[in-house]
Amino acid sequence: MEIRFLSSNVHKIREVEAILGPVGVQVVPAPIKIEEIQTEDVQRLVRDKVLKAFERIGRPVFVEHTGLHLPGLNGLPGGLTQIFWDRLQADSFVTLVKNSGSRLVTAKTVIGYCDSQNIHYFEGEVSGTVPDIPAGPRDFQWDCVFIPDGCSQTFAELGDKKNEISMRRRALDHFATYIQRGR
Repeated sequence: MEIRFLSSNVHKIREVEAILGPVGVQVVPAPIKIEEIQTEDVQRLVRDKVLKAFERIGRPVFVEHTGLHLPGLNGLPGGLTQIFWDRLQADSFVTLVKNSGSRLVTAKTVIGYCDSQNIHYFEGEVSGTVPDIPAGPRDFQWDCVFIPDGCSQTFAELGDKKNEISMRRRALDHFATYIQRGR
């Protein structure tokens, strides 16, 4: 089965292909630009994005949004994670979290799939902590500042092992189950 994936991020595309490929889903990247609404409400953001993507592509498509939710920042940045990250980057992000009084964080992925008739949502989350200093490669957004519970390394340091335990993996597993059941 072939499904369009709205993304131009090569890291996300590789992760998605590695997870969905073995269950028979051929991921076709759709690197079109969609203006995202800015909101803390991730499901609303994903709904808006997948509807815009389907309107432009005209075929079944899925989108994903992954955000960090920090108790020390009253759940922020959530749906606004990309804005926070673009402004702060790794070192300033770690400093902000340290100053918040809590290094706890939950990473959540929401996938929206539009098949022309309906929108379906699939979610995954992983709890963890923000380290004292960023660790590992810094080329994939905040992977260098997220240590999943039960690990001593950041997602960036874990490399491909991240795909076995990530929030995106969990959401994609739910999506794959839906696809395999024939929708």
